[in-house]
Amino acid sequence: MARAKSKTTSKRGGSKTGSRSKSKSQSKAKSKSKSKSTSRAKSSGGDKDYGASAIQIVEGIDHVRKRPGMYVGGINKDGLHHLVWEILDNSVDEVINGHASEIEVILDADHRGITIRDNGRGIPVDKHPQLKIPAVIAVFTKLGAGGKFDGSSYKHSGGLHGVGAAVANALSERLEVRVTRKGKVHEVIFERGVLQGKLKAAGSGRGSGTEVYLRPDPEMFGTKLLLDATVLRGRVEAKSYLHKGLRIKFTDEATGRTEEFFHAEGLSEYLGKLIEVRGKSSVHKGHFYLERPDEPKMEVALAWTESTEDTIYSYVNGVPTPDGGAHEQGLRNAMGKALRAYMSAHKLDVKGLTISLEDIREGLVVLLSVYVLEPQFQSQTKNRLNNPEVITQVEGALRPALEQWMHENRSIGDAIIARVIAAARARKASRAASASVSRKSAGGARIGLPGKLADCANRDPNKCELFIVEGDSAGGSAKMGRDRKTQAILPLRGKVLNTEQASLAKIAKNEELMNIIKALGCGIGKDFDIKGLRYDKVILLMDADSDGHHIATLLLTFFYRHLPELIRKGHVFLAQPPLFRVDVGKETHWAADDAHLQRVLAGIKRGKPEIQRFKGLGEMMPATLRDTTLDPKKRQLVQVTIQDELAADRTMSDLMGRDASTRYSFIMERAAEADELDI
Repeated sequence: MARAKSKTTSKRGGSKTGSRSKSKSQSKAKSKSKSKSTSRAKSSGGDKDYGASAIQIVEGIDHVRKRPGMYVGGINKDGLHHLVWEILDNSVDEVINGHASEIEVILDADHRGITIRDNGRGIPVDKHPQLKIPAVIAVFTKLGAGGKFDGSSYKHSGGLHGVGAAVANALSERLEVRVTRKGKVHEVIFERGVLQGKLKAAGSGRGSGTEVYLRPDPEMFGTKLLLDATVLRGRVEAKSYLHKGLRIKFTDEATGRTEEFFHAEGLSEYLGKLIEVRGKSSVHKGHFYLERPDEPKMEVALAWTESTEDTIYSYVNGVPTPDGGAHEQGLRNAMGKALRAYMSAHKLDVKGLTISLEDIREGLVVLLSVYVLEPQFQSQTKNRLNNPEVITQVEGALRPALEQWMHENRSIGDAIIARVIAAARARKASRAASASVSRKSAGGARIGLPGKLADCANRDPNKCELFIVEGDSAGGSAKMGRDRKTQAILPLRGKVLNTEQASLAKIAKNEELMNIIKALGCGIGKDFDIKGLRYDKVILLMDADSDGHHIATLLLTFFYRHLPELIRKGHVFLAQPPLFRVDVGKETHWAADDAHLQRVLAGIKRGKPEIQRFKGLGEMMPATLRDTTLDPKKRQLVQVTIQDELAADRTMSDLMGRDASTRYSFIMERAAEADELDI
């Protein structure tokens, strides 16, 4: 498809010179009148002239651009990708209803635009009987225009409100639509939601289908946000598992790589992939899988693993629901009742031990896909399902099926119950330890804080930072170089516990980790409450060498496994202290590592550089540490984020878990890349 460069036009009414002809008396009169109006407004609170004329009417595309968060959740990375999901889900709806079998997704080389193409029926191009405009134009410009309201054109669909395509159009710098129907190709172009010309013929074509090219508007999302190839690939791959028979291609023009996804086994195959990616073996050889063809149509695949975490991936009409809702509640109810009934039937109850739903869910990996005729989502972003009747529908279908499967596979059923009982015993042992961690409110008293903590004076968490520092020597320099009003310092002694291999009870006995928990004030485990966090930024400040990197990795493992919300909410950072100081005459340069040092040296044209390598942060003078690492105006911080939950989980398990073979493989595969190993 030809893609013309977008043009930004601006129309301004009124004469350019008319205001210059006003007389001085007119200007004075206007100024005097304005002064009186301002005076009256101030004396009356500014609402004296508040009447019907003050009510603004903002509709359609203008409303989307005025309040984008209402439609896509926010002007951020998630909102940016939500535009793509709206168009992609429209193509998937054609697949769900048996009208398409192939989808192609092509990401531009600059990651600013994307093309989505399907072989479905094609959006209608004839004139709408009421609007008197081509239906395809109505779909992309009118909020509430869609073919998914009465269930006649689409029995099941992810799109419900008839606003998705129009929202994507309104928030795109450029959007192009090509529709193939009855041997003809039709094309229409929009810029920032505004139609450019008319729907026009664009030649002949075989078959049928819809192709949409969209380029999100930098005026709305900024110029730094780009479409993420990893995120897009993950969503595309998930769609291929969710919909048997769908063949979907993904191309990243930046790399020139094209991948094709096709999975005939659907969710049962997806479950095996998830367990493999997480690096956790299941406690039984088989996976429970249920496919229910009648209403509500439902597919479930689940397995228990050796992990201490539970993972539920749920979908409604092919749309991910990360916030869960009614279908997940029905799943939880069914799980609890089925396993308790099995335990009772085979007299597997343990005296004095209470089995909670939390114990049953530990290590569980679930894929749940339901198709609902009239889904009620919490918002346009469709993150949560609210239909109350779905709770009993899912529970009623899943509970007897799961219970029967366990009865028919006694060895597997007993292994699952043994796994649950072990989890209950471990939770009982750690409950007292977890309860001993006192939670301090952000503005509350500071009693019970660790003695090594040099706290800051400010009580407002939004203005406070906690530096977790390697060693007492570095802690001393940091305490002297910090801003005492807003920066707190907590020194650690040596390398902390590897929490990938430790229980909560063992963590509670570790002094260094307990000091971190007490300093943060937000608790851990079941007692975790983000509202209690005493610092907006938690900054890991370690030496810029292999030991420092190891300690930072151990701490990140602790945060990822036991305080993951701190990372998800953007509170965890890595400081970037220099490893080298380079003096050339009166000039001083800093380098974070060897590669950075070479770049610094390459940029020096005159003079002989004197290079100093710091053995550790404790060697730095307080003023040096402040100027290079602590001062918010001069320092560099790296924010810790989780872009791919599955990849992060697998990496953490491989590098920090009990299985040494994965680490050995990791090292051997990358041995050629290492110039020096500090072992």
